[in-house]
Amino acid sequence: MRADRLVATLLLMQTRGRVTAAELARELEISVATARRDLEALSTAGVPVYPQPGRNGGWQLVGGARTDLSGLSAREAQALFLLAGPAAESSDEVKAALRKLMRALPETYRTEARAAAGATLIDPARWGEEERGRPEEVRRLQEAVVGRHRVRFDYKGSRRTADPWGVVDKDGTWYLIAGTARGRRTFRLDRLGGLEVTAETFVRPEDFTLDAAWGEVVGEMEERRSRTWATLLIPARFLWVLRDHFGRHCHPGDERDDGRVRVRVGAPTPTDIARTLSGWGATAEVLEPSSVRAELARIGAELTGLYAAE
Repeated sequence: MRADRLVATLLLMQTRGRVTAAELARELEISVATARRDLEALSTAGVPVYPQPGRNGGWQLVGGARTDLSGLSAREAQALFLLAGPAAESSDEVKAALRKLMRALPETYRTEARAAAGATLIDPARWGEEERGRPEEVRRLQEAVVGRHRVRFDYKGSRRTADPWGVVDKDGTWYLIAGTARGRRTFRLDRLGGLEVTAETFVRPEDFTLDAAWGEVVGEMEERRSRTWATLLIPARFLWVLRDHFGRHCHPGDERDDGRVRVRVGAPTPTDIARTLSGWGATAEVLEPSSVRAELARIGAELTGLYAAE
């Protein structure tokens, strides 16, 4: 896991002072290209890791070799926890590494380091949308979450003021979980503009955790997105494609003797399901409900009417 490697890379550099990408690759059993990307990621995140050209060059921490992680500055510690924190939810190794790092930090840095570790959440399950690039507002919002600074931004035609509680990466689509005058709200970052991080500070609710809040958001969204369910048969070799289309709303059953799998898929309306399945032709056979079958028949009739003459 990348976050685990980043922690290991920093620990190695703290001990040796200077390493080459080739040395790092040998130590961590990764490719040289991967080692170089990890070093560049640390540098981009704000950890003072810089390449030194020349025959005896390599990558090193500014200030020379340090064997005690307490040598990190507050911003350096924040940068590392922002990188590794999201992965800790799914990796016991990363959790252990962050606990060790936390104990090595000066007490004055620990509060902000904990905030940084909980500032970002990664949810890999898709909602059937194309992957997007990382919005440039992510870094500024992460800093606002850690520093407890109120933000202002344009959203759906109006200027909003919010207390940023955390940011979430939903498989390439980023969201802001924030407190507002109307309670907790969720904002898509690709629809957010004119971001301003103010000097005003706020107090986040003591009982708030980003993973629990996002779980509630996902639950509400999934309920809206799965009001209609259909049962269909599809060749087992194409099941992965169906899963990619429907994400969490794809529940396969057992494979039949004819090589097909019985699958339940969900979407907001029968039309949404029919539109997704219409391109499959006879490869996907919808068994129920009749509303989805009727929509597929309607789409087929429209296409026949439009292209039959050709």
